[in-house]
Amino acid sequence: MTPHHVDRAPCKSALAGAAAAAILLLSGCAGGGEAQEQEVAEGGADVGTAFGHIHGLGVDPATDELLVATHYGLFDLADESPQQISPTKDFMGFAVAGPDHYYASGHPGQGSEKPDPMGLIESTDGGETWQEISLQGDSDFHAMAVSSEGIIGFDAMDAALRFTPDGEDWTEVETQMQPAHLSAAPEGPVVLATTEQGVQRSTDGGLTWELAEEGPVLLVTAFIDTDTAVGITPEGQVHLSDDAGSTWEETGGTTGQPVAAAGQETDGELRLWVATQDGVELSEDAGETFSGIMAVMEQG
Repeated sequence: MTPHHVDRAPCKSALAGAAAAAILLLSGCAGGGEAQEQEVAEGGADVGTAFGHIHGLGVDPATDELLVATHYGLFDLADESPQQISPTKDFMGFAVAGPDHYYASGHPGQGSEKPDPMGLIESTDGGETWQEISLQGDSDFHAMAVSSEGIIGFDAMDAALRFTPDGEDWTEVETQMQPAHLSAAPEGPVVLATTEQGVQRSTDGGLTWELAEEGPVLLVTAFIDTDTAVGITPEGQVHLSDDAGSTWEETGGTTGQPVAAAGQETDGELRLWVATQDGVELSEDAGETFSGIMAVMEQG
């Protein structure tokens, strides 16, 4: 199974205000200066500044550490102390496939001779090194998800939703849907896609889709396991699902406008992380309350 990179395009619906503005924020790629990017590459930049924009979150099942995919590389928040663990790249799309196993897409670092966009790339050593898999120079996935069926992604280069079972052979999905965000559990076949009309749900890895008639309009979602998922609205209301996104229940918790989310269950306790334009917030009570654990500094 191999990934394909995804892009986000503006959606069209009754929630044009908050949702459309949020999707535009998700779609944007930060534009840091060359001097700052060089400083990051050399390891001398303030980590808050170094993040630029956060594009994705994930939890590595091997270490239980939170991974933060950003404009300037992949970081972890072990002991709440951010550490850059990848070369400097613009990770527009990012997904955890398993222990130390990640997929990504986006753009190479400043001065790199690698193809731009990166297409689908893969790391099997916890993000330290990356291998080119497919679509180098052709595809820029801003959203992607890894399921038991393969990789589903929305390609920003031509606003196409694509699927691959092996990372090399790609099929364009016949749909007009342009999702803001995609999520899946690597062990299960269900994929969730957020749109202004509501959450689209696929039970075959993303080849076919059905719009949930009843339920919240969510901006980002994340699977904790094959059945449990978290979703956040454009306004920051948190919802949980215990049936893989078929139905949702509001937790009562709120956060900032979300960019990405991740979750983990440990000893029966559900922890949720949400990335916003201001930083990363953590809930240790299944989404009822949140506290900030990392602020993202404004770029100079």
